Amino acid sequence: MFDEDDLDAIRSGKSEWETDSVDPVVDRFGERKEEFTTDTGGQTVDRLYTPDDVAELDYDEDLGFPGQDPYTRGVYSTGYRGRLWTMRQYAGFGTPDETNERFHYLLDQGQTGLSMAFDLPTQMGYSSDDAMSAGEVGKSGVAIDTLEDMETVFDGIPLDEVSTSMTINAPASVLLAMYIAVGDKQGVDREELRGTIQNDVLKEYIARNTYIYPPEPSMRIITDIFEFCADETPKFNTISISGYHVREAGSTAAQELAFTLGDGIEYVEAALDAGLDVDEFAPQLSFFFNAHNNVLEEVAKFRAARRMWATIMEERFDAENPKSKQLKFHTQTAGSTLTAQQIENNVVRVAYQALAAVLGGTQSLHTNGKDEALALPTEKSVRTALRTQQILAHESGAADTIDPLAGSYYVEALTDQLEAEAFDIIETVDEKGGMLQAVENQWVQRQIQDTAFDRQQEIESGERIIVGVNEFEVDEEPEMDIQEVTEEDEQRQIRRLEDVREARDDEELDAKLEALRQACEGDENVMPYIVDAVKAYGTVGEVCNVMRDVFGEYRPGGTV
Repeated sequence: MFDEDDLDAIRSGKSEWETDSVDPVVDRFGERKEEFTTDTGGQTVDRLYTPDDVAELDYDEDLGFPGQDPYTRGVYSTGYRGRLWTMRQYAGFGTPDETNERFHYLLDQGQTGLSMAFDLPTQMGYSSDDAMSAGEVGKSGVAIDTLEDMETVFDGIPLDEVSTSMTINAPASVLLAMYIAVGDKQGVDREELRGTIQNDVLKEYIARNTYIYPPEPSMRIITDIFEFCADETPKFNTISISGYHVREAGSTAAQELAFTLGDGIEYVEAALDAGLDVDEFAPQLSFFFNAHNNVLEEVAKFRAARRMWATIMEERFDAENPKSKQLKFHTQTAGSTLTAQQIENNVVRVAYQALAAVLGGTQSLHTNGKDEALALPTEKSVRTALRTQQILAHESGAADTIDPLAGSYYVEALTDQLEAEAFDIIETVDEKGGMLQAVENQWVQRQIQDTAFDRQQEIESGERIIVGVNEFEVDEEPEMDIQEVTEEDEQRQIRRLEDVREARDDEELDAKLEALRQACEGDENVMPYIVDAVKAYGTVGEVCNVMRDVFGEYRPGGTV
């Protein structure tokens, strides 16, 4: 992109500037740090960037135009000038009625897509009245036991008019089946259902531990979902390959890139091994990334992710459909950066993180509530979080031009650095037999744990400043409202479940569950049988227990 004579002049000029201007100032006043690095210490940040730092950049091969290969500048040709990102506020708590009320409130406040949080029992495939669920019903999200609960959550919300993201993994097949069943009952054509299920079990083994089945049957269920949705719900994203939780566990930005795209590679290979055509299912793959505080590093990460995925899909998998090569992603601001101290500071953190996501070209965005380090967000804090996105969209100007930081010497150099480091990690993963093997051997987990340990030591030593935590502290904190889920809420959900059990046709359900068992024991696609079972008002626990009986349960180091 740059003439060699011009680059020589720039190099010479920079050397003179350092000698004549920088060195005397540094000798007299010093600099704030001996070494500057990006947010997680993954990349060294130089004092100044010039065209020399991007001398090898080829516009056509490395950047291109928005909507065109290699998609560094975005997957849509008009960016946000055509339509804004989908504004999703992650919501769900207590009972289905309470969640329905919150969904309606958010839609009334201008939210453009729904994002559904489930409680821990639902995420682990247990019904609310299971002994394993005691004390956790409705706490981290909404309790969903049967199709009736899902019908209540979406009461008055036409599924042909909204897009719904569901953060569910091990039992994703069951919750997707319930969503499809609600659409059927509303009379919505399945081809019109839009949304995403997270459905990323590899990340569960790595970072969150809300898994149920061992890796092999888990991958079988995921590929069954790919096949089923390609035929039945082509507008529904069948997986949200999630780097978010990898980053929350303590990874660097480059590790988040590598392990997320590495998981994506593993899912594509599993689908191909199951006989699926890459260009049939790959357009329905989506990704989920974290947005941390270092704005420019995050922008570079998102840009690198798009370019890397286009390369992976073309060079590894011979994808020909352009949509197979387009990395589309949802972003959530970083929960791990929120502090319980001086929670008003979290509003600022979230705003900067949201700005990074938008400058990086996200397709949808969740902004955290300021109080999420303490409890579920209140209605007021959720509204502030949504207003943060709306101000960003309509007042900041950040959405008015596509990829506005392109051409920045620093951003382009950092994009290249993150891409190169992430590909190096992926190469190491390949040498270890792929992501599935690297996860089962705990190698991936150890890399993240080491990074998280180093970061915590930096915080405790004061080398890394967290405003309000280890610097700029105050003695008192203001009182604030806390959103709470009570024992009474739990008992109300259990009574609701008991009523459904009494009203349903148990013989019909038993037949549907037995048909599901036989499909699991054979090689048929399990999804049609799960849809039948939930339509007979089988519970999440009952459906998952059939699969537990056939597939077993995963424990690190072995299966039980």
